[in-house]
Amino acid sequence: MRAEQFIECNGYVVEVIRSNRRKTADLRVEEGAVSIVVPQDTAADKIKQVLQSKRSWIAQKLAVQREIMPASGRQYVSGEALPYLGRNYRLKVNTGHFKPAKLINGRLVVTVPADTNQSAMARNAVIRWYKRHAEEKLSEKAERYAKLMGVQPKSIGIKTFKSRWGSCLKNGHIDFNWLVMMAPNRVVDYVVVHELCHLTHYDHSTLFWKEVARQLPDYEECRSWLRNNAHTLTL
Repeated sequence: MRAEQFIECNGYVVEVIRSNRRKTADLRVEEGAVSIVVPQDTAADKIKQVLQSKRSWIAQKLAVQREIMPASGRQYVSGEALPYLGRNYRLKVNTGHFKPAKLINGRLVVTVPADTNQSAMARNAVIRWYKRHAEEKLSEKAERYAKLMGVQPKSIGIKTFKSRWGSCLKNGHIDFNWLVMMAPNRVVDYVVVHELCHLTHYDHSTLFWKEVARQLPDYEECRSWLRNNAHTLTL
């Protein structure tokens, strides 16, 4: 799957993702961001028709998600600091036709229309940026550590968890919480190693922690950092 375009619609931006595996449109509203997965050859007019027919549903979903979003204290205006793998990047919000967030000269730059809720739209763009990079970086880390450990996960995905940084199923599928990308790089390594160790020890036994320590001798420091700072890793 790949992002084909972004459509400004009814005061929000919809990410269009085309996939050869889809036979019908799949509309999603997650973390206040709207996306639609459609078959590869779906015409733009057809996509707009689907969005228009679901206008009320989308608005209702967005309203509910705004109410339940955890308060981060951020206003999503230029100058705010956003942590990524141990470094802080300043947000730069421009006004104009929507452009996805992009890291330019040490700043996370996003362009949003003037006649919208710019704060909400900038937040959505930032979340998309974090998720996109989480998919890439966490897969890279998992692949690298898996080779060192002699294990092979069935698949790697990212999700939004309320109270955990990852999960490993007995079938070998691993999911990571994309918000961990706001933590220092070494802490992210710990989360990856932790879940990979569950491929051989599906518990938190002494053997499990010994394997974690074998891969990351300083894992207790990383674990402690997460316990003490988890509340700060939110958008």
